[in-house]
Amino acid sequence: MKKFKRDGEFWYVASQLGLIGFFMGGFGPAQPLLQSDQGTSGFVAGLHGTALGVSGILAGQLNAAMVHRWGRFRTSWIGMAIFLFGVLNFIILQPPLLTISATLFIGFGITVVINNSVTYLSQTHPEHSTIAVSQANGFNSAMYVLGTLFIGTLATIGFGWRLGLLLIIPAALASFIYSQRYRGQDHEPESAGRQGGSLPRKYWLAWIGFTFAISAEFSAVFWAAALLREKFEISNGVATTFVLSFALGMAIGRWFGPSIASRIDVDQRTFIFLAIQFTGFVIFWSATTPLLSVIGLFTTGLGTSAQFAFFSIRLLRFASDKPDLAIGRSALGAGVAIGFAPFAVGAASDVIGISQAYLLIPIFILLATLTVFVRSDNLKEIKV
Repeated sequence: MKKFKRDGEFWYVASQLGLIGFFMGGFGPAQPLLQSDQGTSGFVAGLHGTALGVSGILAGQLNAAMVHRWGRFRTSWIGMAIFLFGVLNFIILQPPLLTISATLFIGFGITVVINNSVTYLSQTHPEHSTIAVSQANGFNSAMYVLGTLFIGTLATIGFGWRLGLLLIIPAALASFIYSQRYRGQDHEPESAGRQGGSLPRKYWLAWIGFTFAISAEFSAVFWAAALLREKFEISNGVATTFVLSFALGMAIGRWFGPSIASRIDVDQRTFIFLAIQFTGFVIFWSATTPLLSVIGLFTTGLGTSAQFAFFSIRLLRFASDKPDLAIGRSALGAGVAIGFAPFAVGAASDVIGISQAYLLIPIFILLATLTVFVRSDNLKEIKV
């Protein structure tokens, strides 16, 4: 097997994901600032996150039809254009109803870009699909950290956070111009029509594992700061800074992780990263000092890092030659996970406290592991 080479096609896809990562990194720090500007309740402010999940589910259901009509290259840039339209409106509009509506466009565009990054890189780098997908998402994680620090710094010094997010638009234009050399021939829709029909039972079992993995990821990062504040009585700003260790672990793990033991089956590598994630959770949850908590969060991020790539490749493996349909259906799982899992942890914390509610996360991890264990028969249909 040849060594993986990060070529121009890899970098233009990574740049798309990096722009999304930068925005999402700034989206978190911008939320309390936006809430303050609008004078809304926490419930109304939280609807921005709900809008991301709902529109992402819709984008997933339309993915196969969009790819059939325009091809993966053009579809990804249509998604990016929708994302940028939402970003521009999110920045310049003031009323909550309009910013929530703008977030619907953002979520739709993000899902379209992410879905097609997986299938496109799997197509253009078939021998190194897990490495290509994971490292592109590693660049996304690194830009997420940068976006959080950048927007947080602008807010601290009293500079406009909106101007910081506007930088995404010229950067996206530069990425679009660069990508044109890899456009290839004009896409011709398949005469048989778009990918449709049913997917096999083994796909849906892998889909359940994917959903639980995403549930563990978003629940962990969403409520980590709350647990830190409760345990160590630190400020919101300090707790949020500590949580960046999770994103840093994600970035490093996504970049280097899939290259380790790359010759073994994807199921076995998924087991390894789930075990690292579980170990990190135990360290973080039981930590008696802030430093140990940061180490635990970093380890949790490290274990979480490659799971999106691994579980996505497993979905494609079991998809019966319907990759665009399969990856579109995965958006339903991601939307359910993002919309339900953090809410479940938050609702439980109102009753039993955040420390005990946080124990839902290892349950999600173990359930994801169980689905891999059931299917860990080392199938050889697709080399990954």
